[in-house]
Amino acid sequence: MESNTSWLELNTNDPAMAIEFYSSTLGWEFEPTQLPEGGDYWIAKHNNQPVGGIFSLTQDDEQGIPPHWMTYMQVNNIQKAQEAAQVSGGDVTRPTLRLKGIGKLSIITDNEGALVGLIEKEPH
Repeated sequence: MESNTSWLELNTNDPAMAIEFYSSTLGWEFEPTQLPEGGDYWIAKHNNQPVGGIFSLTQDDEQGIPPHWMTYMQVNNIQKAQEAAQVSGGDVTRPTLRLKGIGKLSIITDNEGALVGLIEKEPH
């Protein structure tokens, strides 16, 4: 199964502060959107191209998680990649969600518990 790094996501408790920082520091622009299950998400763009996103850590089960960057590895079929991870001793931590204009995202753990993001990009 082929993969490469293709999406970066900042998970933070203060999206407004992050947007201000990365707009000023990297010149990124941010487009607000809603996640399918509810909740805010911001797509970061550079030269009008999506380069990553900001995910707000606001749910009760996310309290105490420090802000961090999550790397997503591109896969051709996210469902098959999740199944392969489970067969190999990993687990699906955040089920697949579809981010309009970007693709399908999920988070798995490997067989030692390390978090790994997966993305199946939308065809263009």
